[in-house]
Amino acid sequence: MENKNKNSEALKRIESELKKCVKCGACRAHCPAFATFGKEPAVARGKVALAQHLLKGDIELDDATYSAMSKCLLCGSCVEKCPNNVPTDEIVMVAREALSNQRGLTTFHSAVGRVIANRSLMKFGAAAARILGPLFFRKVPETSGLRLRFPLPFVGGKRHIPPLAKKPFLERHPEVIPGEPGKPRIVYFVGCMTNFCYPQVGEAALALFRHLGCTVIIPKNQQCCGLPGMSGGDLDTVRELAEANLAALEKYEADYIMTACATCGGALHKFYPNLIGKRHPALAARLKAVADKTVDAAQLLHKLGLKPEETGAGNEVRITYHDPCHLRTRAITSQPRELLRGAPGIELAEMEGADKCCGLGGTFNVYHYESSLAINKMKSAAIIKTGAQAVATGCPGCMMQLSDGLKQHGSSVQVVHTLQVLARRLLKS
Repeated sequence: MENKNKNSEALKRIESELKKCVKCGACRAHCPAFATFGKEPAVARGKVALAQHLLKGDIELDDATYSAMSKCLLCGSCVEKCPNNVPTDEIVMVAREALSNQRGLTTFHSAVGRVIANRSLMKFGAAAARILGPLFFRKVPETSGLRLRFPLPFVGGKRHIPPLAKKPFLERHPEVIPGEPGKPRIVYFVGCMTNFCYPQVGEAALALFRHLGCTVIIPKNQQCCGLPGMSGGDLDTVRELAEANLAALEKYEADYIMTACATCGGALHKFYPNLIGKRHPALAARLKAVADKTVDAAQLLHKLGLKPEETGAGNEVRITYHDPCHLRTRAITSQPRELLRGAPGIELAEMEGADKCCGLGGTFNVYHYESSLAINKMKSAAIIKTGAQAVATGCPGCMMQLSDGLKQHGSSVQVVHTLQVLARRLLKS
């Protein structure tokens, strides 16, 4: 009975949003999951209909319902194109919360929750993986990635993954790096992928904002943004992480809270206030204050007027750009492109479908890896077709997915973060 009440509570929070859907089907043309699975439960209006029936008690939270709700990348394409602004991504997360209340978390999401809620455990796991890595992974020829020697649970055997950093980014710098008087004070929310897998992204961010004279604050107590738990319906863990991050981010007076990870930015800017704030009204004002200050790194560099410098330009490089979903849905699309076009020695070649999801989708990539690759196949083909030497993007998660897809195609196209390109091209070597 207690679980049933919790389910009803969860779904009641989105009842008014569910009523907005008129079942017009506009979402079908834009949903990557529907394009892959081709069945109504995979598309936005199908999931809204399921949530409505769950709220009424007409159907059970059974395996079929769970399967349908898992087939969503939370990319927001349906939200953008919906004439009634139905927030299907949030509806799916709340439905997944109801499923976890009823059925318990899956083995995978239970493990994810334990890891993301404990930074010490995450650090220990990363250190152990670096030591034991040679037993489980081999370097892929002519790439900097790794390939599993044999299949592992939830990982499989086909994936290419980035190597773990020898030293996490958060351990490399002091908490406060002073800038010039009168210049902006920026709190940098680093994110797990940058911290453990792509510290070079953090170094590029730090170099660019120091170049502009900004004071950069890197709170040592920041935690995972929680989106991996959010996507699995583990909103209890996400609330704990949100509170810990609030304490870390509120510690310093700052003009901006900056992220160089589209996923983390989406969590802080959108999902924290819209999901956790509604679930826990006592936190709502603080979450809204953080959301209002949260900006993407490219968005902020553009606003602060980062200008090209001829030094360090190097040879002409042809680059294409992939829009991360959690930047696209926040209308951060023109700023990274303008910065790249302004960088000396860069030719920006637009790919077809640059704004289409790459197929990662967090847990979608775990539970539906082959479908994830099918979505990524179109993205990889579009990248290769441009003739670019590299593809830039603003999300470390997308970097991992794009790199995996391109390597599956045998492509040598490099995958880089937008900030890496700018740091190499705009700063003195």
